[in-house]
Parts: sequence; structure tokens; C-alpha cells
Amino acid sequence: MQLLLHSCTNEDLTELTKISRRTFRDAFEFQNDPSDFNHYLSTALSSETLSTELQHPDRSFYFVRLNNQNVAYFKINENQAQTDLRDAEGMEIERIYVLQEFQGQKIGEWMIWEILKIGRKKGKEYLWLGVWEQNMKAIRFYERLGFIRIGKHPYYIGNDRQMDWLMKLNIPNLSA
Repeated sequence: MQLLLHSCTNEDLTELTKISRRTFRDAFEFQNDPSDFNHYLSTALSSETLSTELQHPDRSFYFVRLNNQNVAYFKINENQAQTDLRDAEGMEIERIYVLQEFQGQKIGEWMIWEILKIGRKKGKEYLWLGVWEQNMKAIRFYERLGFIRIGKHPYYIGNDRQMDWLMKLNIPNLSA
């Protein structure tokens, strides 16, 4: 299985909107109030919002491609674009999603290793992310890869205040 990274541009906006909404819906729709959930989709994952985020110099989106098909994507934030820590030495993984039909193929793990490479090239010391405290499958995945819990913060789906665990992974220095 040969996975490839594709750095998203505004030309990818339609596909980015589609995959963002689809993966988020598949992952969380059944656990949320429909009106709060739909409000979140229509604001945070709208084409307008994603277009603005694509233009920000400290935000980056990447597709993961398999056989010329986008099967996953992630979003990373640096500097003041980070949602919480805003530490120049850190880099936030704000979104990391694999299409349902491609889960279980270690694509998520591959993405983490690619994000580590990106962070290392940018001179970052660690990655961090927020993961919903009720998403035990994802928490176990991150713990297996070495992420540790460092705190928590609220995350809103519409008016529903949920709690995310903040998790951190140091970027290894491979030249040592």
C-alpha cells in the first residue's frame, strides 16, 4: 500500500469540504444532538470557513492519497493559529480523519509519522492535540503511539460543551 501526501490548496476546497464533513459525520453524528451537530457542520466545516483556513500561513491541510483517491486528511496549526497552547515549539494536530472504509489499515499511524516528519522539518519539539474524552478508541490509539495526557479543554459542537483531553508527543531528534 503506497500512501502519498498532498498539501491542500484552494483548488482542493470542494474535496476538502466533502471529506471533512463526511469523516466528522461518520465519527460523531450519532453521539450528538442533531441541531448542535448540523450547526457545527454548517459553520466549522463550511466551504467559507475552510477557504479562510486554507489561506492562513500557520494552518495546513493535507490529503492522504491511495491509488489517486483521497482516503484521509489532517490539519496542523502552528504559532498563534494553534487553538490552545500557542507555543512556538509545538505544533497542533487539529484534525486527523480516515474515511470509514479505509480504517484499520494503519493509515492513521502513517499520518502521525508523516506529521512528526513535518514537525521535525519545521524545528518543532512536540505535537499536541485535543481528543474528545468519550472517544476511547482514539485515546487508546494516541497512547499506543506515545502521546501522554497533559490537560483538558472545552470543545463546542453547536451549544453542547464537550471536554477534550489535551495530549502531547515529543518529536524525537533522529540526528542524535
